[in-house]
Amino acid sequence: MTGQGAALPLHRPHALAGIALVVGASACFSALDTTTKVVSASVPLLMALWVRYLFQAVATTAVVLPQRGWRIFRTRHLAWQLVRGLLLLTSSFLAFLSLRYLPVGEFTAIVMITPLAITVLAAVLLKEPVTPLRWVLVAGGFLGTLVIIRPGHETFGWTGLLPLALVASNAWFQVLTSKLARTEDPVTMHLYTGWTGTIIASFAVPFVWTQVDNPWLWAGMGFMGLMGTVGHFALILAYYRAPAATLTPYLYCQIAFAMLGGWIVFAHVPDHLSFAGIVMIAICGAAGAWLTVRERRGAG
Repeated sequence: MTGQGAALPLHRPHALAGIALVVGASACFSALDTTTKVVSASVPLLMALWVRYLFQAVATTAVVLPQRGWRIFRTRHLAWQLVRGLLLLTSSFLAFLSLRYLPVGEFTAIVMITPLAITVLAAVLLKEPVTPLRWVLVAGGFLGTLVIIRPGHETFGWTGLLPLALVASNAWFQVLTSKLARTEDPVTMHLYTGWTGTIIASFAVPFVWTQVDNPWLWAGMGFMGLMGTVGHFALILAYYRAPAATLTPYLYCQIAFAMLGGWIVFAHVPDHLSFAGIVMIAICGAAGAWLTVRERRGAG
């Protein structure tokens, strides 16, 4: 620390800007989820999903292509880019389906155990060492999830498993993202995820297309696309300004935004047990991110 005092003022504004962008992205994603729950009650899921991805793909291309040209689509790992896009599309579909049945706040909290699930994948598949404290945090996060979905309780059903399937899909997406980020331009990765989702959904959408006469529903689907696009762009800009270990704890503010959206739009407030589970997940996830920061500083 003493040897880096002169550099600290130069890095701090970038870190603060990255944190602000992550908080903004979290607000966008919560707005996306809340709007999805409203729209999916009247519009087929695949149709809403197609509009959301088409908006992202077209908007991103329109912004990036004039600046970077067609070379932005160059990639060393086309197959993995397509797999990554498929994983994100699967995650989005599971999210849309989950939000049809679950409150926004509880759904968001369950999804936020993804970093803990990645710890398990890294230990089992990549043979990375995991400290006992990390295993305690993983166990605490999964326990919080069980408190929310409550297996064996009369309110528990198959819909409670949907966010867990989403966590599995999203964890693989994050692992692949981490691998590709070593050699690929993040903007290129963003473009491929948008267009992969759009093209795949385009094959399915004719079978579920429904005439939508309510202009507010079209506005809602457009807003979903806007929030998804802005949120992902904000994340890209954030990770340019600060390391992931610094930013990850602030991603958990998405739970608070989601609970706020659920309260404003649906007048839903989590019950005491669900709130306890949400708090457990937030604490364990944020503590895991803080532990990552401490470990990297120690290694440095």
